[in-house]
Amino acid sequence: MKILVLSDLEAPYIWDHFNPQRFSDIDLIISCGDLKAEYLSFVVTMIKAPLFYVHGNHDHDYLINPPDGCICIDDKLILYNGIRIMGLGGTQNYNNGPFQYSEFQMSKRIMKLYPKLLINKGLDILVSHAPAYGLDDGSDLCHRGFKCFVKLMNKYSPSYFIHGHQHLNYHNRQRDSVYNNTTIINAYGYFIFEF
Repeated sequence: MKILVLSDLEAPYIWDHFNPQRFSDIDLIISCGDLKAEYLSFVVTMIKAPLFYVHGNHDHDYLINPPDGCICIDDKLILYNGIRIMGLGGTQNYNNGPFQYSEFQMSKRIMKLYPKLLINKGLDILVSHAPAYGLDDGSDLCHRGFKCFVKLMNKYSPSYFIHGHQHLNYHNRQRDSVYNNTTIINAYGYFIFEF
């Protein structure tokens, strides 16, 4: 399965210079947040694949104007073509805005999904906006990752952890890395990978 991931930057390669042939083999689109609703609606209209998304810390407009034709997977564990996908959007709480959480609040969100994790025997892809703590995150509160994401990866070893929030031009951030058995992908802009 070929998956297109998006986050934080409306890529001109997709939005301004769209060529359907470049994306004809995409099976699934995942947005990790902080993108205009209109952009996601455009992408899901032009690329004939479902689009799942989580909220970023700047997605306040989604409360009034969510992206058309897209499916929010925040606080859900869904099964798509046999792949178990879990969504946990938002960031550390740095100014009490929507989609901002303390470490304790994010841990509680995960705990509410434990029954589904048990029934589905884990997960294959973890989707978030924020990174995991200590794994290419930032030093300031806004860009610090969540420790509970590390615990989740330690316990369930998902094949992929996909996040945004860390722009690749922030102190030479990495596009991808490996933590134990999990490949971590920074979805900034866009990236395509094969599951």
